[in-house]
Amino acid sequence: MTKADFISKFSEKTCFTKKDSEIAVNAFIDVVKDSLAKGDKVNLVGFGTFEVIQRKERMGRNPQTGAEIKIPSCKAPKFKPGKNLKDLV
Repeated sequence: MTKADFISKFSEKTCFTKKDSEIAVNAFIDVVKDSLAKGDKVNLVGFGTFEVIQRKERMGRNPQTGAEIKIPSCKAPKFKPGKNLKDLV
């Protein structure tokens, strides 16, 4: 499903216009991105949790040469589905 498909389904479920639905979806995405950028969790009960995790430095391999390379530590977004979502799927 693309973002445009999601907006269409969202407008059908909410009776919003597609333009209003796009504004609402973009606002949701912006709130999640801003919260994660600050290091906060976004917990949506029944759906799941968005959070930022710290990945450790590790060794990897260059797929073309096979040479070992050091992969630096970094922060990465993570989504953990809630129980209701797991049970539904």
